[in-house]
Amino acid sequence: MKINFAPSMAGSGENARRHFLKLLAGSGLLLSPLLAGKMAFASGGIQPGIQLYTVRSLMAQDIRGTLQLLAGLGYQQLEFAGLFGRPPAQIASWLNELGLSAPAGHVMLQPLLHDTNRVLDEAQTLGHRYLVMPYLTETERSNGLAGYQKLAQQLNQVGEHCQTAGITLAYHHHDFEFALIDHTRPYDILLSQTDARLVKMEIDFYWAAKMLVDVAALFQRHPGRFPLWHLKDMAADGNFADLGKGVIDFAAVTASATLAGLQHAFVERDSTDNLTVTLEQGIRGFNQIFS
Repeated sequence: MKINFAPSMAGSGENARRHFLKLLAGSGLLLSPLLAGKMAFASGGIQPGIQLYTVRSLMAQDIRGTLQLLAGLGYQQLEFAGLFGRPPAQIASWLNELGLSAPAGHVMLQPLLHDTNRVLDEAQTLGHRYLVMPYLTETERSNGLAGYQKLAQQLNQVGEHCQTAGITLAYHHHDFEFALIDHTRPYDILLSQTDARLVKMEIDFYWAAKMLVDVAALFQRHPGRFPLWHLKDMAADGNFADLGKGVIDFAAVTASATLAGLQHAFVERDSTDNLTVTLEQGIRGFNQIFS
């Protein structure tokens, strides 16, 4: 039962390809022939993207090689989750070289609040259109509803700074924002007490499904508020699944993509036993969703 609610590898040629295949082999991942070339897709106007948290183990070893691999598979847009100590300008040059773009990046609350100028400079260098706060720590959510009310004010303030730099702030949820506190969902506070012009939302379909959220109804109540999507699937047992292999009915929500204000969609899987299969199936699943 369903839950309702690129360019080919470029760069340094065969030597670079062999280097990255060695990197994959060293990480214990299985390799299929699809990694040697581009997979076709039909995105219906939304370019295939991936949240780089999915490949964080590879990014930690070889950023350029990982980006080259993703480009070869047909991913065109990236959402960053850290730069692994590399200068933004160097990463930006690799993006340009490989024909990739990075419309979004995840940055935690404290850097957004206290190192705003640096964060914005890095985002502009990388070509981000969105900065996304990805996670609220247990300490940051320890004050109940009052804490979420304070967070809404902070997001508005950061959102104003982002807007002056030509960037839009967004918030990415998990499951806890939908757990009732005193008969109220914290997520509703974030939606109602942030300025819709300054703060957008990134919907994560796995966590929404986990909490039985009616996503289509959410889009209906807050049109244009959800320009970023995490395409993350759920297995029948509630664990993560490769995109298109789980129980989430993505067709039921893509019908509301225009209403949601969808601009960018990113394949994501938080953990996997076979990263190669996850990446390949991610393109297939993307094609199925947006064809």
